[in-house]
Amino acid sequence: MEIKDAQKRVDEWIRSIGKGYFSELTNMVLLTEEVGELARIMARVYGDQVAKEGDLRKNLSEELADVMWVTICLANQCGVDLEEALRKSFEKKLSGMPPDSRDS
Repeated sequence: MEIKDAQKRVDEWIRSIGKGYFSELTNMVLLTEEVGELARIMARVYGDQVAKEGDLRKNLSEELADVMWVTICLANQCGVDLEEALRKSFEKKLSGMPPDSRDS
């Protein structure tokens, strides 16, 4: 699925099934919450923390998808074309690299 398609599908779901977007500030808080849930898994699976009972009920892919979902919601609300934004981000990052290292 392309990013623009994901943005469209999320918007369609929010407007029909989800009954509308939360406010931008609420979605920012929800994004922070989702990143925290992702961080909890990372710390216990890849870091030094020991998993406690129930810590790993959700998996990494679910949490990454939740982060993407809320990020897409925020982009939609704020009129950001994520595909274009990511393309520009790549260009910016690649412009600072030596020409011979861009192909790797």
